[in-house]
Amino acid sequence: MEMIGYISLFFVGLVLGTLGGGGSILSVPILVYLFSIDAVMASAYSLFIVGTTSLVGTFLKLNAQMVNLRIGFTFGLPSLIAIFSTRRWIIPALPEVIVQTEGFLLSKRGLILGFFSMLMILASLTLLNKKNDPQSGGEQHSSIFLVFIGMLTGLLTGFVGAGGGFLIIPALVYFTNMCFKSAVGTTLLIITVNSLLGFIGDVINYQINWYFLLSITGLSVVGILVGIKTTVNVSTQTLRRSFSWLIMSLGTWILFREMFY
Repeated sequence: MEMIGYISLFFVGLVLGTLGGGGSILSVPILVYLFSIDAVMASAYSLFIVGTTSLVGTFLKLNAQMVNLRIGFTFGLPSLIAIFSTRRWIIPALPEVIVQTEGFLLSKRGLILGFFSMLMILASLTLLNKKNDPQSGGEQHSSIFLVFIGMLTGLLTGFVGAGGGFLIIPALVYFTNMCFKSAVGTTLLIITVNSLLGFIGDVINYQINWYFLLSITGLSVVGILVGIKTTVNVSTQTLRRSFSWLIMSLGTWILFREMFY
């Protein structure tokens, strides 16, 4: 199973490079189900893997002028504060058993993964319901609006320990009317900052196996290099719909597995 996990982590980077998000929704289940890592530690490792991989992708997208820096930093900085605070204080404060009755048990793992899967399904439906895909760089929304959306997204992604692309891309496409390819590049920038600085909270709280983490991160970095090269001539509508169906499928699978296994 671990060998399958190593191969799968290459596809984490491939998906990030191709679709701009979805790295965390792949890496968390891979770490939990294939490497048998605790859900909280898996979410911590996911932040580092996705953040480092996205950093490489951000440089490539900047060269292609597919990153909106104004929206990226206005949205990303409040999101960063929210995700760091959540990882540093809220997640460690949660008990291992959230609710327990005679016929029902809700664990910390079940809460995180269940919430994770429902967010994925909701985000996919939002993108699928958006019919048009404008070619502009995004509407000029007020900074206060972007700050609010950024903070809300940061709280949600911090809770599930994800880079946040599966939420940030729908938010940018839906609320700023940004075309999908620009949203991908801008999201990689936001994911880089959020994930790597959010990971600092986990370094403080947990013992990190750096040899293992750096090894699997290297596989993901190779994947994003391949993924970005393959999307140059792919239409934005195809990418958007592929991303939507990917996160809906994975979200449904995780929810089903946690409910019935």
